[in-house]
Amino acid sequence: MKPYLVATYIGIGLFLGQQAVAQELFIYPKEGQTDEQQAQDKFECHEWSVQQTGFDPSNPQASALPPPPPTTDPNADSPQGQVVGGAAKGAAGGAVIGAVAGDAGKGAAIGATVGVMRGGAKRRQGKRAQKEAAAQAEQQAVMDQQAAIDQNHATYNRAMKTCLEARNYTVN
Repeated sequence: MKPYLVATYIGIGLFLGQQAVAQELFIYPKEGQTDEQQAQDKFECHEWSVQQTGFDPSNPQASALPPPPPTTDPNADSPQGQVVGGAAKGAAGGAVIGAVAGDAGKGAAIGATVGVMRGGAKRRQGKRAQKEAAAQAEQQAVMDQQAAIDQNHATYNRAMKTCLEARNYTVN
């Protein structure tokens, strides 16, 4: 498996794994509130906290940041351009060397072949670098999204705690 795919899968696994770990609040009634009253207070505080923060921990993806658009370089050389450019450079160099040796045409042909090979190698190397950069960007996007969810969850918890404390609960 390609290293950039492994890194992407690990990043996604960490992201999904962290989703399962909820940031829970421990709520204790100060004034003997009944179970029904506690459920009603928790529900109302949840609704209020979602309204105040725009974040619902039961659906964290809804308020998460969208992934960034894929990054492409419009000025990047086309694959054919790299091969043709390599052939042209190789032919020119080969012609010079061939002229010195007495056969410019043969030197140009050999140089063009070598240039095509170099251009193809450059193209493959460029594709590998693009794939690795895309995988790193995707992994960073996943980590950024998780950080945004964590921050939103912390803000939601602060709102929840404020609401419940106002209703005479101890919240940790």
